[in-house]
Amino acid sequence: MTRNLESTEVAVIAIPSGDDRFDQTSIILHWLTGLLIVVQFVSIWAHEAVGHHSNLAVALLTLHRSAGVLTWIVVVARLFWRRYFAYLPPFPSSMPGFQQIIAKANEYGLYILLLAMPITGLFRVLLRGQPFELFVWQIPELLEPEPAMRSLFVQAHAIGAKALLVLIGLHAGAALFHRLVLRDAVLQRMLPRMPARAKLTPVLDDAE
Repeated sequence: MTRNLESTEVAVIAIPSGDDRFDQTSIILHWLTGLLIVVQFVSIWAHEAVGHHSNLAVALLTLHRSAGVLTWIVVVARLFWRRYFAYLPPFPSSMPGFQQIIAKANEYGLYILLLAMPITGLFRVLLRGQPFELFVWQIPELLEPEPAMRSLFVQAHAIGAKALLVLIGLHAGAALFHRLVLRDAVLQRMLPRMPARAKLTPVLDDAE
């Protein structure tokens, strides 16, 4: 029996990545939340820059409010998915316990703020006692003007925005620290999965 090397064929075999990551739905909802947060901050900063009375300012404020409502919906969906369906990979075994506690506290703080901020923003608008735009709809006056109570929601919304920026900064900074300094798999757990690499393996036919 001789081996016919001229009849060699190539078989493509998929190699599993073996990444211990969150499930795909959790990853999508995570980055969608991040995108909506960026839209909210950029729109309100742009609104402050262009003034409060132009058509562009009105459009930016409508975009800010609409993104806030969408954020609230997405966060509720994330919590529901996390509670009943999500795959939650464990922290790396090399990660100290106090770091895991800090990471969880940061995560829970973000969830609380992301749920509370749209609510404070909504009451800030409603308590003006004036119509306003949301998405493509004109919302009529729903409540009587309450300047004193509205002032509380204005302050709460402003404080919440600053706290949210701090927690996001800590969250992003910690992820980069794990990736660039500790070089563990914490950041990769929430990165989208890449297509599986293929390994080229020769398949040799035997000939009589």
